[in-house]
Amino acid sequence: MQRKNIKYLLPLLGGALLILGFKWFGPQEEKEAVIFALVRDALTTMHLQPKEMNDELSAEIFDSYMETLDFNKLFFTQEDVDELSYYRTALDDAFYATNTQFFELSFNKVSQGIQRSKGIFTTLLSSPLDYSADDEVISNPEKRDFAANGDALILQWEKHLKWRILSRIYEKDKAQKEDAKTDVEVEIKDFVSLEMSAREKELETQQEWFDNLMDIARIEWFGMYLNAYCESYDPHTSYLAPQQNENFELSMTGQFEGIGAGLKQDGDYIGIERIIAGSACWRQGDLEAGDRIIAVAQGDQEAVDVVGYKVRDGIKLIRGKKGTEVRLTVKKKDGTRQIIPIIRDVVELESTFARSAILDGQVFKKTDSVFVKTKDIGTKTGYIKLPKFYVNFYNESNHNAAEDVKNEIIKLKAQGVDGIILDLRNNGGGSLQAATEIAGLFTEKGPMVQVKNFQSGTRGKGNSDPKIYWDGPLVVLINNYSASASEIVSAALQDRHRALIVGPAKSTFGKGTVQNMFDLDRAVSGPLNDLKPLGAIKITTEKFYRISGGTTQLQGVVPDISLPGAYDKIELGEKEYPNALQVDFVSRAKYNEINTWDPKFERAKNEAAERLETNASFKNFRSYADWISSSSKDQLIPLNYEDYTAVQDSISAAGKQFKNINRLRDSAGVVALPDHLVMFETDSVQKDIYTKWFKSLSKDLVIRESLNIISDLTK
Repeated sequence: MQRKNIKYLLPLLGGALLILGFKWFGPQEEKEAVIFALVRDALTTMHLQPKEMNDELSAEIFDSYMETLDFNKLFFTQEDVDELSYYRTALDDAFYATNTQFFELSFNKVSQGIQRSKGIFTTLLSSPLDYSADDEVISNPEKRDFAANGDALILQWEKHLKWRILSRIYEKDKAQKEDAKTDVEVEIKDFVSLEMSAREKELETQQEWFDNLMDIARIEWFGMYLNAYCESYDPHTSYLAPQQNENFELSMTGQFEGIGAGLKQDGDYIGIERIIAGSACWRQGDLEAGDRIIAVAQGDQEAVDVVGYKVRDGIKLIRGKKGTEVRLTVKKKDGTRQIIPIIRDVVELESTFARSAILDGQVFKKTDSVFVKTKDIGTKTGYIKLPKFYVNFYNESNHNAAEDVKNEIIKLKAQGVDGIILDLRNNGGGSLQAATEIAGLFTEKGPMVQVKNFQSGTRGKGNSDPKIYWDGPLVVLINNYSASASEIVSAALQDRHRALIVGPAKSTFGKGTVQNMFDLDRAVSGPLNDLKPLGAIKITTEKFYRISGGTTQLQGVVPDISLPGAYDKIELGEKEYPNALQVDFVSRAKYNEINTWDPKFERAKNEAAERLETNASFKNFRSYADWISSSSKDQLIPLNYEDYTAVQDSISAAGKQFKNINRLRDSAGVVALPDHLVMFETDSVQKDIYTKWFKSLSKDLVIRESLNIISDLTK
């Protein structure tokens, strides 16, 4: 992510000034027209691959916008959609004419639909529903049709509410039976009591959801409309309304609050996009990227159902004072539910920086409270974790990922390590500059990536420091969520034959594009100043390529050694996004390959393949991947209580066999660096963070195999 000089915004200014003629607009409509013009001009003049706006693209934008407005198909009927469909092939004309008439119509229509929904759910939840009928609902809203008319919409709502109430009843019944095993005084409530309680809670939740929808500012609804246009260009181009832009600015500083999880809107859910290293939820250990939050409780209070909440509203419940407890009920990717208690804390910025440790190759197993050494891998390995590629373009005294990784290498070399593991798992990227510099720490000076934009064509970008800071055995760890800058480093070191890349069965995420942020306020002046704030646009302006001439876009980086994982049979990554930019190629850059490592690489790959065939833990992952794949498909949820209970019981039973599959029972030796020990003497918080981090490293299955690979490379 980069920021461009204001000169790149000058083409936008002309379009904005044209809007001055539309004085028949009211202030709100005038502001929307100005924003529309600015976004239009940005897309048509600065996007890497501008599109011709035509009837076909108009229809795509219309469908995307309808899904955004009513993902669960609970507001609109097909009659409503048919009425709005008059504009289905006219949005291209509206784009060029800066005509916001369709937005006005759709905004009024969805507002009416939301009001209608309140009457429907209030009436339905006033008395018990029928949970004995053989009925079912499709779990994936995308596969549902809009209700034909108002009567059909009531039936659609009834199915929706039944599913939610049955889920509540099931969870409460399961919890009370578990409590009764250890507390004889627990009162076992019957179905009628559980149903009444669940229905009352659902009414409260729906009312809160309705109130939250009413709180969404019109400018944010307008932002949804503009993003239907933006996302028709590519999935990473988007308009950010003023409040969203402010939140984005905060996230770019690396300052995080609360539990330390990056959240995203995942349809009707609040999804976990990433876990921030060193944060409260990272230390707790159970929350994972891909989880969906379905309820939030303050300590031992009753949980608030957050299905249907926007991220910003969920954050209000999740954030809180340091030291207090929040309990998240999450839905895992395999369909199981889990309650995760997290003690809130301030997420120290230091926790997101590069950090290192020494893995001494000793493996221990605890027997009768005594640790017994069971294996000596035979190498002393340096381990560097890089959570993201951070850089501060404005303050040279602040942290820089490349400088920090270099310093960690120097410290590890001073301790006499035999090899280094660079861990880029779950690293979604960041600074392109930091990526090229980090790749250059391990190999000679030259191009590390090629970048193409609409202004200057294709050019190579490399490291500025000619010194090689580590020339020994090197393993780079990646996974499905390693993206962008992580893929640049992995690809550069792979193309130069400098490191063994170890990761998932398929590839990394596959994001090969670069975005820039443009503040729309900086593009207007004079009479238009009164309309500020206008928000910002994040727009794809560049695409990067491997130095070999290939691309990571959609293809990702395919590892040299693939380790079985939980999500091997689920399609993940950039290729799953609509309108992702397609694969193309450029000429090979001029660089030297380090072929001297090839014989050792081949031997290490062969020996790893032999270990994987017999490793019981990795065999379990293959079975787990099969189960997740089968359970992640679109499902028909039974709305008969007995059938619903049977299905949920089977999911819980199947999930138990894979509990704690990521955690090894023995422990590898982890040694703190000397500067860590000095820090621990005066900083008990950091000592606690590192102690828990060391424990997680010691039981990490992928790191354990990486130690074996480093050992193979030293032979």
